[in-house]
Amino acid sequence: MTPPAGPVGASPGADRSTDPYLPEHGNGGYRVLHYDLNLDYRVVSNRLTGRAVVTARAGQPLSRFTLDLASRLRVQDVRVDGRPVKFDHRPGKLRVKPDRPIGYGATFKVEIRYGGKPGPVSGRWGDIGWDRLSDGVLVASQPNGAPSWFPCNDRPGDKATFLVTLTVASAYTVLVTGDLVSRRRAEGSTTWVYERDEPTAPYLMSVQIGRYDLVELAAGRVVQRAAITPRARSAFAFDFGRHGEIMTVLERLFGPYPFREYVVVVTADELDDPVEAQGMAVFGRNHVDGRRTHERLVVHELAHQWFGNSLTVADWRHIWLNEGFATYAEWLWSGASGGPSTNAHAAHWHAWVAAQPATIAVADPGVDRMFDPLVYKRGALAVHALRARVGERAFFPLLRSWVAEHRHRTVTTAGFREHAARFSAVPLDDLFTAWLDRPALPPLPEVR
Repeated sequence: MTPPAGPVGASPGADRSTDPYLPEHGNGGYRVLHYDLNLDYRVVSNRLTGRAVVTARAGQPLSRFTLDLASRLRVQDVRVDGRPVKFDHRPGKLRVKPDRPIGYGATFKVEIRYGGKPGPVSGRWGDIGWDRLSDGVLVASQPNGAPSWFPCNDRPGDKATFLVTLTVASAYTVLVTGDLVSRRRAEGSTTWVYERDEPTAPYLMSVQIGRYDLVELAAGRVVQRAAITPRARSAFAFDFGRHGEIMTVLERLFGPYPFREYVVVVTADELDDPVEAQGMAVFGRNHVDGRRTHERLVVHELAHQWFGNSLTVADWRHIWLNEGFATYAEWLWSGASGGPSTNAHAAHWHAWVAAQPATIAVADPGVDRMFDPLVYKRGALAVHALRARVGERAFFPLLRSWVAEHRHRTVTTAGFREHAARFSAVPLDDLFTAWLDRPALPPLPEVR
């Protein structure tokens, strides 16, 4: 039965997110299958002109639907399946009313022409999304910055494929998360075309524009390359000198790298923290000092390609599945490369967590604390405790099968608990309840 239309042709649930942490981001009623973005960007004037074609499938009858798009980008025209339609662009939301309802299960295309001066989305985590550098652009969208540069269904569980065409002045190098399909030079400008054919969450799409040198990051089965500024070349060669070994170790522990290539970008500006995107990680110049001071962050960002990017959380409650495993990867690399063992790291961070107020349940930390260091460290400690409980012979097959079975899909804490139980000779409910569901810190077990 078709539900009755609400006010102004509304479809129940069509403008509401299913993410309890960020209900204002993301939209109900449909799933996106593919984004085709054709963009022209002027670096000096910070002017973006865009045409987005969003292919989606209706999950219910739709008399209207919404997309996320930052208010500073002005929408000129919207068409659904080639027909001009009514639309309304209010803060953060593009509301679209097709000239005829879209039936349940139907595939439809939305074409949006838009433009303006892009900038980051401001919120509780600062400025997120499209950000101008001193001479270029950096896009880091976790968790809610994707609408700063394209119209989207901005929730992590709605993964889609992408084709991104971006034209800029020829003096700049453009890197977009995806595989480079073509590069065409014209008078004074170059058009770069990138394709991302693995399902990708909008927040994991990134654009990097700068005066970069492209260099090989490491040789090996996986293509590993880097975009760096000329000034960073010497320090970068040392700081990332073990990247091939890191890739080999993580593939041995977690299974094959899930994408065709991995790209590291080192910007000319300083960044508070490195950021991951699909098949890419972005570091600031302050993370390259010629002393490998930040090598653990190199490992952390690479580990996110398995935990966070290929396996993406269904919603932000489950963020420990990203950050706990990426943090634990740091400890695993340390032990494998001759540094302190995982037991030593676990003991150190258990003592640190014990000194903090016990106020976070890792499996549902709350939106204000989803990036709290306790989620990262205690999440890693939960992984360590699981390893101690199931034993070495079961733990790494457990991880590799978790990665393989959920490749390019979304994951939840409940799903991981069920998966882990298959590899354990003893019950795990008490372990997960203690480490994930309750704020009180359990005693630390030792991996033997």
